[in-house]
Amino acid sequence: MKCPYCGHLDNRVIDSRINKDKTITRRRRACGACQRRFTTYERIEMMLPMLVKKDGRREPWDRGKIVVGLEKACEKLAVSMTDIDNFVDAIEQKLQDFGSKEIPTSQIGEWVMEALPALDEVAYVRFASVYRQFKDVTEFMEELKLFLGERGKH
Repeated sequence: MKCPYCGHLDNRVIDSRINKDKTITRRRRACGACQRRFTTYERIEMMLPMLVKKDGRREPWDRGKIVVGLEKACEKLAVSMTDIDNFVDAIEQKLQDFGSKEIPTSQIGEWVMEALPALDEVAYVRFASVYRQFKDVTEFMEELKLFLGERGKH
């Protein structure tokens, strides 16, 4: 593991901890050259399906893209990075369970839209406004009415 401060490759693990779901190992490390400490996270690499974009292009899953989208949707809300990481972990598990070599990105978007209200309702509205690409305020209001109707059923 390369030290993020000096680039030296020699370091030692000071402490290791596994998260509650036993899917990620957090390792506290100390660089052998500069003695600075840093943290790494280790997770199992899953064989996830290729994503099929609306225009037919294919690309590999990029966890960072969905994290960035959720961070924007959750900006200035009481949603922690841990909550976002757990949310993305659940999406990755659905991808793993999907059982196909390819999946349309629209399916992932729908999974996010279904689960996001439980994370934060304002984040849902923000995400929906970008994901659904509303053409005008009327379309946006229709989505809100659907959301409020669904919410009232629970």
